[in-house]
Amino acid sequence: MTPGEASTLRCHQIHSHKVSQMSVRRVMGIESEFGISNPRDSSANPMLLSSQVVNAYGNEVMPNRIRRMRWDYDVESPLRDARGFDMSRAEADPSQLTDDDYGLANLVLPNGARYYVDHAHPEYASPEVTNPLDAALWDCAGDRIIERSARLASTLTGDLITVYKNNTDGKGVSYGTHENYQVLREVAFSDLVKFLTPFFVTRCVFAGAGRVGIGQENIEPGFQISQRADFFEAEVGLETTLRRPIINTRDEPHADPDIYRRLHVIIGDANMSQKINYLKMGTTAIVLSMIEAGFLELDFELYDAVTSMHLVSHDYKFETKQRMRDGSEKSALEIQQHYHQSAVRFLSETKESDEMTLDVVAQWGRILEALDSDPMSLINEVDWITKLSVLNGYRNRDQLLWSDSRLAAIDIQFADLRPDKGLARVLQQKGKMELLFTEEQIAIAVANPPSDTRAYFRGTCVSKYVDQVAAASWDSVILDLGPDVPLKRISTPDALGGTQAASHDLFETSKLAGDLLANLMPEHVLA
Repeated sequence: MTPGEASTLRCHQIHSHKVSQMSVRRVMGIESEFGISNPRDSSANPMLLSSQVVNAYGNEVMPNRIRRMRWDYDVESPLRDARGFDMSRAEADPSQLTDDDYGLANLVLPNGARYYVDHAHPEYASPEVTNPLDAALWDCAGDRIIERSARLASTLTGDLITVYKNNTDGKGVSYGTHENYQVLREVAFSDLVKFLTPFFVTRCVFAGAGRVGIGQENIEPGFQISQRADFFEAEVGLETTLRRPIINTRDEPHADPDIYRRLHVIIGDANMSQKINYLKMGTTAIVLSMIEAGFLELDFELYDAVTSMHLVSHDYKFETKQRMRDGSEKSALEIQQHYHQSAVRFLSETKESDEMTLDVVAQWGRILEALDSDPMSLINEVDWITKLSVLNGYRNRDQLLWSDSRLAAIDIQFADLRPDKGLARVLQQKGKMELLFTEEQIAIAVANPPSDTRAYFRGTCVSKYVDQVAAASWDSVILDLGPDVPLKRISTPDALGGTQAASHDLFETSKLAGDLLANLMPEHVLA
């Protein structure tokens, strides 16, 4: 679809409101690729399996679609670099060209999320939310959507299709769990690099998912904290699937580019723990708030951030320290404690704290203290510790070495999303992993968008006018009103616009998609 094929409408009626920048509250979201397999056929094509899974769900929740829904790639700019240049398409790896339409399954769901095939994986990108609790909730919704999709596809095809919320197949391939945070453009990108690098290198001490094997291809037996750490090879860069950088420089804001950038974080693990997902997003958000406020001080820098990232992940007993540029050494816990203590001072001095922000900082401090004194006390909360406990149970019972293939199989099974097979899911149902949400809350998030971002407008368009939504993206919805009418693109550049409060009445008075356009025009539209 070229720009000339759609008339662009920009809604003033879909206005925004402010989100505090002195707290954990900011626009954010999580996008996850899932492992997929047919255990009965190791030669099964993962791209085909992924297409079957996504299409099966789309056919169930949007059964009346006549045409294939598309993603609006015209507003994508994946090769724009925050360092002030655009990478050429000739120079880019094909995996970076996320604005190419390969004709694979690509849906926008009624809950505002994007659900599609990303090469060899089904990927769920949550709708935009305004706080870490909602980020964790709509991520859980994605887990249920993926699991439901696999069951539907298995029934339709007669094959067994299984999906895993993890980050590596154990054979040298890694797939991502990416976080996104809206950040003020006025903050120098060099400051983001400086202040975030030590935080990201050490964040896995509480946010890691745990992994059997050392090295990208599990060459060395053992256990480590993070699933992703060994796959990072650069400190800063634009790539996401090769030469992976700790700080990703993609400058694709999905917002007003003069005011915001989108920080695209690719170093995180896929968390089964709802509490750690919440804490991972919340701690990162408060660190960003401190950077934006010019509050954070850092009198140390890692000598070699990439090497440190590997070493921190390999050191699940917390026995080593990391070399700093000034020649000193600090442990991963000491570095995290520096950020936490800064957050405590920040909230004390700004005096603008809300309840969720206070909770994130308090939980962060409690978990760091437990990691320092008694890590195994966190068995029911922290993913990697819970997984290690399960693995040690098998090791002790059967006298297994870390090189035993059965432990690698248990590692994968921990991330299986089936409620009766996945070890984490079983532990959750038995009350042995702490939960933040009820199944009823998750079910609501599966079916409905957040009410306080533009995801409400996008999701409601899909549920109300499903057969007339030709395409959509984070900042657009394209409507097809018939063969004699040009496609109409409704631009939604403000992530805090299109909320339920701003657009509920609009939808109430717009039975058809044509009514929606008429009610937006002319006073609320710019050509």
